[in-house]
Amino acid sequence: MTTKPFRFGIVSGFAPDLATWTAQARRFEELGLDTMLATDPVGDLDPLTLVPAAAAVTSGLTLGTFVLADPFRDHRQLGWAVRTLHQSTGGRFELGLGVGRPDAGVRAQALGRAFGSPGERIARLADTVAFLKETPDRPRLLLAGSGPKMLALAAREADIVTLSWLPRTTEAEADSIVDTFRELAGNRLSDIELSMNLMAIGDRPAPHIARFAGVDVPELVAGGAVTVLPENVAAAGETLLRWRERWGISYVTVNSGYAEPFAAIARPLRAPG
Repeated sequence: MTTKPFRFGIVSGFAPDLATWTAQARRFEELGLDTMLATDPVGDLDPLTLVPAAAAVTSGLTLGTFVLADPFRDHRQLGWAVRTLHQSTGGRFELGLGVGRPDAGVRAQALGRAFGSPGERIARLADTVAFLKETPDRPRLLLAGSGPKMLALAAREADIVTLSWLPRTTEAEADSIVDTFRELAGNRLSDIELSMNLMAIGDRPAPHIARFAGVDVPELVAGGAVTVLPENVAAAGETLLRWRERWGISYVTVNSGYAEPFAAIARPLRAPG
């Protein structure tokens, strides 16, 4: 398996106003991070409206989505928007797509869109991907998943694949997911950039994570979860190097609250030599 260079990104879901959003983008670029990815929605805002603002105040930062809920948008309108972003940013936009969280059905209904069952959403996502890939000059496509149907779609179609695991997932459990994906990807494996999204860095309690995941950070650390990275720069670097060797994961993201410690971890892993 070809070893790919590391990339480090921030998933940002906080934008009370445009000034705060663009200040985040500038800060992430100053820290030397590679990507800024918008959630869907960002608070209550449309990520495809915010991403261009971040692109306008940066010059090297890659912008993207993590991940757009496919049921929210018509695929033709989506295709127009992402082609515009790809071309107007000089290729600094990456498109992350997914089927939407189970609670996203309420927003889909508010947008006048059908949500459907998990199987229906995956089938519709496959149709969207096929439509988008009809255009050769397009942004790189990220798909995220852990279930067999989403992993199979990602293995066939994605340029970047985020291997999504539950908060408590251990290294042994992650092995199984990665092995399944490798079998599905076959000859495409070397062309795919493998990614993971961390929940936290360090072992301090994080009430917002506990509310979202049903388990707090210290408990995840005690259980050996791969969703939390040590805050110690050397220990974190050793962990990421081991995971890249073991799983081929070279693109790592975390939420914006951990940008500073994450940048410190990233810096020596990209240093020459």
